[in-house]
Amino acid sequence: MYLLGSALFTVKELLQDKDHKLHLTLRSAENERVGTITLVAWQMEERRDQRTPVSRLPDTINGRTVLSVDESLTESLGVRAKYASLCKDTFLRSAFGGTMSRMYRFPTTDGNNLRILEQMAESVLSLNVPRQFVKLLLEEDTARVIELEELGELSPCWESLRRQIVTQYQTIILTYQDTLNNLHNYKGPSFKASSLKAERKLEFMPTNLHVQRMRVQDVSGFDHTYDLVTIGAPAAHCQGFKSSGLRKLIQKFEEAKKISALSSSQSIVYIPQDIVRAKEIIAHINTLKTQVSYYTERLSRAAKERSSNGLERTLAILADKTRQLVTVCDCKLLASAIQALNAARPEYIASKVSPSADAEQVVLRNDQDTLLAKWSGSNSRTSLHVDWHEEEWEKVWLNVDKSLECIIQRVDKLLQKERLHSDSSEDMAQNDQQGGSTPKKDGSPAGDEASAGEWSEALYPLLTTLTECVAMMSDKAKKSMVFLLMQDSAPTIALDLSLQYRRDVVFCQTLTALICGFILKLRNCLRDDGFLRQLYTIGLLAQFESLLSTYGEELAMLEDMSVGINDLRNVTFKVTQASSSSAPDMLPVITGNRDGFNVRIPLPGTLFDALPREIQNGMLLRVQPVLFNVGINEQQTLAEKFGDTSLQEIINLESLARLNSYYEQFKEVLPDDCLPRSRSQTCLPELLRFLGQNVHARKNKNVDILWQAAEICRRLNGVRFTSCKSAKDRTAMSVTLEQCLILQHEHGMAPQVFTQALDCMRSEGCRRENTVKNVGGRKYAFNSLQLKAFPRHYRPPEGTYGKIET
Repeated sequence: MYLLGSALFTVKELLQDKDHKLHLTLRSAENERVGTITLVAWQMEERRDQRTPVSRLPDTINGRTVLSVDESLTESLGVRAKYASLCKDTFLRSAFGGTMSRMYRFPTTDGNNLRILEQMAESVLSLNVPRQFVKLLLEEDTARVIELEELGELSPCWESLRRQIVTQYQTIILTYQDTLNNLHNYKGPSFKASSLKAERKLEFMPTNLHVQRMRVQDVSGFDHTYDLVTIGAPAAHCQGFKSSGLRKLIQKFEEAKKISALSSSQSIVYIPQDIVRAKEIIAHINTLKTQVSYYTERLSRAAKERSSNGLERTLAILADKTRQLVTVCDCKLLASAIQALNAARPEYIASKVSPSADAEQVVLRNDQDTLLAKWSGSNSRTSLHVDWHEEEWEKVWLNVDKSLECIIQRVDKLLQKERLHSDSSEDMAQNDQQGGSTPKKDGSPAGDEASAGEWSEALYPLLTTLTECVAMMSDKAKKSMVFLLMQDSAPTIALDLSLQYRRDVVFCQTLTALICGFILKLRNCLRDDGFLRQLYTIGLLAQFESLLSTYGEELAMLEDMSVGINDLRNVTFKVTQASSSSAPDMLPVITGNRDGFNVRIPLPGTLFDALPREIQNGMLLRVQPVLFNVGINEQQTLAEKFGDTSLQEIINLESLARLNSYYEQFKEVLPDDCLPRSRSQTCLPELLRFLGQNVHARKNKNVDILWQAAEICRRLNGVRFTSCKSAKDRTAMSVTLEQCLILQHEHGMAPQVFTQALDCMRSEGCRRENTVKNVGGRKYAFNSLQLKAFPRHYRPPEGTYGKIET
C-alpha cells in the first residue's frame, strides 16, 4: 500500500457545486500528474448504532488486503476518554497543540474490529522549558561571580587567578544572555524542525519534539491509550562532534584535572569527594541560614504577642535548625578551607610549630607573588588539620551554640514565670470565691501584671546576638567553601565551563522531553491508584530508546545523549494546585541549579483533588532514567564490521542493571496489582531475563532489545521516549512498528494484516506528516541501498521514501 498522489480542496467548493461533485488532478510528491479523482458529496442517514460490529475479515482485491478507514471514530470515544483528550482536556491543551489525527479500523482474530485513533502533537514546552532553564543557569553563574567577588582582598597571586575565573564566567554569562534573548525573540512554531538542529540561536530547544498517542477501542467500547514522546537525539549539534561527545570529553577533562593537580604549585589538592562536599555545604548553609533567620523572626513575633504555645513551638524548630547549621559547619574540611583562605590574604605570614606528634612546622607567606605554601612534614594534606587553627574556627560555631542556649534558658524562665503567675491567679480566684474578699496587691509575682513588652525586651538582645553569630559563621564558612572551589577549578576553568555549556545544552533538550512525558503520564493515570502509589514510592521509570549508530558523528551524539539522560537522575517533580485554569498558570515551573532541578506541575483543582495525600502534601517524585540503543542503519553495519560497538554495549548493560534495580525496588515495597494488566503470557521476571540474554549476546542489530525494553517499560508503568538523529525517519519506523506490535499482542489484531497495518500507518499516518513539518516533503529520507541494511520490520513501503534533506 503506497500513495499515488494527492490533491487539495475545500469542503465549501464541494458543497457550492450544483452537482456536489469535483474532478481533481492527483499529483505526486515530485508534483507530477499521476491521475484524477472525482469527489461526490451526499447526505448520509443518521446511524442508530455507531458501533456496528463487522464480523468478517476484510475484503481482498487482486490478492491484496484492503483495510477500511473508520469514519465514525472521533476524539470523543466515550465519557471516560474525553477527559484526557489532547484536543479537549484543559490541562493537556495548556502544554500541547497542533494535533494531527488519523483513524483506522483493523480486524481482530475473533472477527471483530479494532478502532484506532493515532495522534501527533507538538508542545509549547519546547520553547517554554529552555527559556526557564537558561534563566536559571544565568542566575546560578551570576551568583557564582558575586560569591567570588565577595571573597574580599586576596594576595596578588590569588587575585590574578580570581580575575581569570571571573572573566571566564562573564564570557559564558554573556552567551547565556544572548541565548535567552534569542529564545524570547523567537516567533516560529512550537517545535524545532530537524533542518534547524544546528541553529545556534535555538540550540537549547529539543529537535522535532512531538508526543505520539494511539488510542484503541475494542468491541466492548472501552478504549486504551498509549503515549510516547519522540525527540531528535539530545546533542550539541552546534558545537560539532569532531572532538567526540560528552562521555569522552568528561573523561579527558578528569584526566587533565589530575595532571594539572600533579603539576600545580598549590600545596593543597582536593579530592573529588571534597568538591562534592563543599557544594553540599554551601547549599546547606544557604538553606539553613534562611530558615534560622525566619524562625528567629517568628520567635520575636511570638514574644511580642506573649504566646506561650507559639514561643515553645517556634523555639523547638529554631533550636533544631540552628543545631543542624552548627553540625554542617563543624567539619575538618571547613576548618582547613578557612585556614587556606586566611593564608591567601595579603601580607599574611604565619609561622608556628604544630603540636602534632611529628612536630611539623608550617611556613605560609603571601607577601610575594607565589602560590607556594611550604610544609615541613610528611603529609601536606594532614598538616592543615592541626589544633592551632581549628580552635579559632571552633570558637565561632561554639558562640552560635552558646547564643542558642542563652535563648533557650531565657525562654524557659519566661514560661516558668508565666506558669507561676497563672497558677497564682487561679489560687487567688478560688480564695476570692471561698472568702468573698478582694485580695490585696502585695507586690508578689501573682499580683504584678507583666508589661506587654517584657518578653520581647528580654529576648531581643539574645536574638540579635544569635543572628549576628549565625551570620558570621555562615559568612566565614561559605567564603571558605567558595575559595576551595576556586582553588579546585582554577587550573582548568576554561575547559570546565566549555564542557559544562555543552552538558547544559544536552540536558535542557532531555529535560524538556521528560517533562512532556511526565505530564502525559500523570494526566492519563490520574485515577490509577496503583500507578500513583508507585510514583511517590519508588519514582517514575523513564525509558529512552535510541536508534543511533555507533559510527562517525552519531557515535558522539550517543555519547551526548547518554550523559544527558543520566543527568535526569538529578530531577524531581512536585505536583501543586494551579492558581487558575488559564493555560499559563498550568505550565510547569522549574527551580533549582545544576546540582538538582525541581519541576513543579500545577494541576487544576478538580484534578489535584484526585491525587493521594502524599503527593498533595508536596512529596518530591523521583525519576529513574534508562537508555537502550540499537543502531539499525547502514552506518551501524560499518561499525559492526570495521568500527567499535562497545559504547552501545556499555550503555545497554548499565541500563539493564538500573532496570533490574528498579524492578527489585518495586517487588520489595509494592504489590503486583499496582501494575497494568497485560494479555502477554510472559511474566515480567521472564521478560527481564530475556532482555538480559539479548543485551549480553553479541548479535548485530539485535532489535529484540528495543522491543523487550519497551514492553517492560509499559508493564512497569513507565514513560516511553524514542529517538534517532532527527526523530523523523528511523523514529517513524520504530513508532509505527511499536503501535502495530501493541495492537497484535495486547488487542488481538489479526496477524495476517500486520504488514498491511504497518504499511498503512507509515504511508497514511501521522509520522508521514512529521516529515512535511520538518523538511516540507512527504518522503522518508532513505534510499533503496540504505534500506537493504535495515532490519526487515524497519523498512517503509514503496513510494514513501526518497532523497530528501534530513
